[in-house]
Amino acid sequence: MLNITDTKVRLVQKEDSKLKAIASIIVDDCFAIHDIKIIAGADGVFVAMPSRKTPDGEFKDIAHPINTETREFVKSKVLDAYNKVLEEDQQ
Repeated sequence: MLNITDTKVRLVQKEDSKLKAIASIIVDDCFAIHDIKIIAGADGVFVAMPSRKTPDGEFKDIAHPINTETREFVKSKVLDAYNKVLEEDQQ
């Protein structure tokens, strides 16, 4: 299983933006994934992996988990860090 050894979250302070934060994770103290987005959706916040816009306007992930178990693990670690930063920001 994937071992996330560090997670950093930077809040986005735009009131009308659906983008709430940008996160980075470190895997096994040796591999970084940056520009993970935390976005407000209709059913609450969700995690979007780093992506780029293709010439036809579609977004394609640059880096992403390839199975549901890993995706859920990354999502929970990132959202836990996001909620912690939110709590600290409100104090």
